Amino acid sequence: MEKGVRKIIFLFCLIFFIVVAPGVVLYSQGYRINWEAKKISQTGGLFLKVWPKQVEIYLDSRLKKKTDFFFGSALIENLLPKKYNVLIKKEGFHPWEKTLSIEEKKVQLAENIILFSQNPSLNTLSQNVEKFWFLIDEKQVILKELKETGGWALKIYDLGKGVKGHLIEDKDIYPGADLITLKSEDSKKILLEVGIKESLKSYVLEIDKNPPVLIEKKEELFLPEDVLTYQEFNGEVYYLDNSGHLFKTDRAFDSKTRISKIPISILPETEYQIEKFADFIFIQEGQILYFLNPETKSFEKFFENLKGLALSPDYKKLAYFSDYEIWILFLEEKNQPLFKKEGERLFLFRLSEKINQVIWLNSDYLVLTTANNVKISEIDERDRINIVNFAQVENPEVFFNKTNKKLYILSQETLYRSENLLP
Repeated sequence: MEKGVRKIIFLFCLIFFIVVAPGVVLYSQGYRINWEAKKISQTGGLFLKVWPKQVEIYLDSRLKKKTDFFFGSALIENLLPKKYNVLIKKEGFHPWEKTLSIEEKKVQLAENIILFSQNPSLNTLSQNVEKFWFLIDEKQVILKELKETGGWALKIYDLGKGVKGHLIEDKDIYPGADLITLKSEDSKKILLEVGIKESLKSYVLEIDKNPPVLIEKKEELFLPEDVLTYQEFNGEVYYLDNSGHLFKTDRAFDSKTRISKIPISILPETEYQIEKFADFIFIQEGQILYFLNPETKSFEKFFENLKGLALSPDYKKLAYFSDYEIWILFLEEKNQPLFKKEGERLFLFRLSEKINQVIWLNSDYLVLTTANNVKISEIDERDRINIVNFAQVENPEVFFNKTNKKLYILSQETLYRSENLLP
């Protein structure tokens, strides 16, 4: 080959390298031509984690990939910075859809996504059930069943063995006794509050004995006359006195510390209740919730028309709701997927149907009931809130068992059990 030809080839290769090499380097570093923005942009990514596994992921109506078989996750890279419509689908399940923004050099996270069955399996656990309570270990459930002859009986159902046993009935306490509340202290005994004629009595039922042993429970705390209401949290007693001040003391009421600087105005013939979540202290006055400001030591109106409170399983969020609205209070700082300050409030949504009950499915999803529906909602407020109608039943009452991942639904005196809802 002649020297001139070799020189021409060398110059051509050099020019080609000079022209192409920077593009290759920029491409390898995630730079792309953004025709919409008419500039060169560095790409971002989207990381998704979904249950069940092997779901289809669509970006702007185009199938991009499926989540993997082992972890149910997917990383989509080299996305130009803009908003994408993300649609996650699997046959037989409600889809999940949200518009998410992709930014340069960042990976947008959408983890803890759950797709719920469009036709969930609900199996009958027991009938003639008026009320139900799970023991603390969630391996057994106490059933208040209605007797054909009138009155009620308490039964215990072992979920592992599938066996139901008799505990006690109303006449064992007093003929016509009315069961007001039932609480589980541990897997060996339950606390009963019973109305007898015009009086209210407390009992301990030792359910590990055969037959179960019923013991009348005397008041353990000596309550001073000025105590309007009290609540015990981890061995510490908080009480509100008749003047409207909040105090903290021990179980013996030997020493007390006044927490509030400015008292709350006490209304006659009004029920008061003390609630404490992490460092947040509340006073519930009827349907009004007051928050104790830690700086001013005074009570501030926090929420009106309160219907209920629910603490998340991770103890970092508090759901509170009225007849038609659900809100979230962040008890700790949160960084992902959006930053939330401690004490920040989030308005989740408003329904046209009246809300009867709200519980947590996990720390990212809520279960709520209306007159004829059980709904499940995420709390990720980016774009739209995904809510699904899980089951259509009349006047449902629900409980999610964290041990076996099943939802229990009581409707029309029948207790149902769902399939596993979480991995």
